[in-house]
Amino acid sequence: MTDVVKIPSELLPTDGRFGSGPSKVRPEQLDSLAAQARSVMGTSHRQAPVLELVARVQERLASLYDLPDGYEVVLGLGGSTTFWDVAACSLVRERSQHAVFGEFSSKFATVTTKAPFLADPDVRSVEPGGVADLSPVDGVDLYATAHNETSTGAMIEVERVDADALTVVDGTSAAGGLELDVSACDVYYFAPQKSFASDGGLWLALMSPAALERAAEITARGDRWIPDSLNLQLAIENSRKHQTLNTPALATLIMLDEQLAWMLAHGGLAGCASRTFDSSSRLYSWADASSYASPFITDPKHRSQVVGTIDFDESVDAAALAKTLRANGIVDTEPYRKLGRNQLRIGMYPAVEPDDVSALTRCIDFVLG
Repeated sequence: MTDVVKIPSELLPTDGRFGSGPSKVRPEQLDSLAAQARSVMGTSHRQAPVLELVARVQERLASLYDLPDGYEVVLGLGGSTTFWDVAACSLVRERSQHAVFGEFSSKFATVTTKAPFLADPDVRSVEPGGVADLSPVDGVDLYATAHNETSTGAMIEVERVDADALTVVDGTSAAGGLELDVSACDVYYFAPQKSFASDGGLWLALMSPAALERAAEITARGDRWIPDSLNLQLAIENSRKHQTLNTPALATLIMLDEQLAWMLAHGGLAGCASRTFDSSSRLYSWADASSYASPFITDPKHRSQVVGTIDFDESVDAAALAKTLRANGIVDTEPYRKLGRNQLRIGMYPAVEPDDVSALTRCIDFVLG
């Protein structure tokens, strides 16, 4: 593999983008962006065209998730990374518990550990490759986990932990690609650059009445300084007006809106989850049958449908393999950098064609053969 292997064109996928975020953007999303260039781009975010765009995104998300009565779609700027700070400031009363089973599920725990106004969190962690469980503990008022751990390719089933506390779920790589009963949690938050095939810089949260009340309560207490940009109550109030506290990236909203329309037209959340299940089944079946590859997540029920991690034995240089694939137009198959494993990581969000996943496995076999 020291020389670049040329893969025959008939083996190549129709689209070689398999990134785990940012992910494949469909051409129709870019067409929508161009079509709205004059009516929305470069205009005030306090005027009707943008307010209508935000309202449409909220309505389509509510429809996609069949939101229960009282739940609201809230949005703000900064992505999921910012939402960890928002949640620490505006959702945790005193102490949180965190299920940590990879790089991204650990980040919220790090935030609450550093917050000087919170007690040290209860952190339940496992080594990458497994999943961590939450369990009720006296004094914990917020339980946090990830629906899908983007770094390792492990997924869980979302379940409410304690009726007297909030269950808060990071859905960044799961949202739009895995099925979910929203009533099983109080906050389901995500950024739009994965299944929703948009750009980053925005966070969205599906919030229960209890979560909305918690944000209002903590703000009203007045004993905690919360910057406006991290004040969830301000984000809620602005979202009810179909706007954000300050100027949003309109291109992100336009592409998100178009992807939501496509998802709803293709069976909604169930249809998207069926599509990612098809893609991931092809990847894992290939790896299970391979003599040199195997799924990193050993428990089949925890193997992600949207982010597949495949280990290779020592006879294969996975980094060189990814480099060869990239030279042939198959990109972003490299593993999460901090995991340090001899593996590939394959994004299989709804926009990815299942047949392209099958083509990818054929290309790997060709290169290694």
